Amino acid sequence: MGTLKFKWFRLPQIFHSLQLHTPRPSIPFTPSPAMASRSGRILPCLEATEPERPPPALTSDLHEEIFLRVASPSDLARASTACVSFRRLIGDPPFLRRHRSIHPPLLLGFISSAGFQPAEAPHPSAAVARAVARAADFSFDFVPRPTSSNHWHPCDTRGGLVLVDCRRFTEAEGKERLSLDLAVCDPLSRRYLLLPPMADDLLASVELQNQDMFNSGASFVPSGGMEDETSFSVMCWMHSETKLVVFFFSSGSDHWTVGTSTTWDDLGLHEQVDSLGSCQCAYGCFYWKVDYTNRLLKLDMGTMELCTYELPPDHDDGDVVIVEAGEGQIAMFSQLGAGTSLEYYNLLQNGTDKSHEWHMKSTIPLPAQYTSECYIRGPAGGYIFLAGTPKEQDVGDQVFFSLEIESFKIEMVSRKTFPFRYALPYFGFPPSMSPGRIQGY
Repeated sequence: MGTLKFKWFRLPQIFHSLQLHTPRPSIPFTPSPAMASRSGRILPCLEATEPERPPPALTSDLHEEIFLRVASPSDLARASTACVSFRRLIGDPPFLRRHRSIHPPLLLGFISSAGFQPAEAPHPSAAVARAVARAADFSFDFVPRPTSSNHWHPCDTRGGLVLVDCRRFTEAEGKERLSLDLAVCDPLSRRYLLLPPMADDLLASVELQNQDMFNSGASFVPSGGMEDETSFSVMCWMHSETKLVVFFFSSGSDHWTVGTSTTWDDLGLHEQVDSLGSCQCAYGCFYWKVDYTNRLLKLDMGTMELCTYELPPDHDDGDVVIVEAGEGQIAMFSQLGAGTSLEYYNLLQNGTDKSHEWHMKSTIPLPAQYTSECYIRGPAGGYIFLAGTPKEQDVGDQVFFSLEIESFKIEMVSRKTFPFRYALPYFGFPPSMSPGRIQGY
């Protein structure tokens, strides 16, 4: 089906046109002498009236206010195809920022190394998610691979853009080196940007070498609505057996800089840190769950200081998601093993000694016929996400659920058709959205 186009109708003009062109019965009429003498009093015929003035054209300000009230991005895309002025207005980055501040982004589905799982009916985004699945390329094969045997894996999403990474080990001077390749891509337009590798002198400046790296990861840095829609920043963390280093990349500067570095001993983590959990951001701070420990790692983006918090007991093997709870306070959704509920905690500061304590506020039951399979992810777009497994074997499918942070409302998004445990929620359309690419919706 082709792209729909808007047609604008002026009802008063149509009605007036009908009046002018409606046939009237022809009746002979001869005025009397008296009437002829008072011809000045006869009303002029309709055809002699002053032509109706066209209604005033809408200004660009009024057009903007109208389009800001169009909640569906797909309808907005159709509107942009009506004329050049509409396309220029709707594609303007300040307008898009205003629109996104009013309307929540569309949750279109989940992506993993196995591909894209679109939202399914009765989810409200099901129709447009199917169209995106047909139009986009979530295999990321359009991004050049470092080697023929390596593949790209999604590690974060933001505004329709996907951050992909490729970890590979190479031999150099008899030592095994870990190389991390990163790229930012747009699955709809198939555009991409390969991020430059970490230079050896940059690693040496923080006393880190490739052969020392034990693990690494990367994430988008939230822009807070201040950047241009096509700009982005990426944070990359690398750690060895003894220290952690955080780097930053900006699409504006096109190079990496050192954010901060510290040793595990300085953070009170004297034992070897195997890995960090998924990175989450709240109120300008990043948080990681230190795997197989009862500790939460925090990076304050304002001061570039790293610190750790104790988690509630028995969270060594549990998954957590840190969320914003209002008034600068953070909260946490927690899951201990495969169960039928989630726990919700808030973090309170005790006095002025900077000590903190977690308080469990509520328990959120999962849908009755499901248990969670120890997978929670988020936050994104006001939601966290979890995967559910039917309680009874061979009854129903594994599914992805969304949980709204404010209301605790749980909604099924789609079935889980790929075997990968980890998946990323995919929202909205990329900044380089091309309405012509989305056909059949």
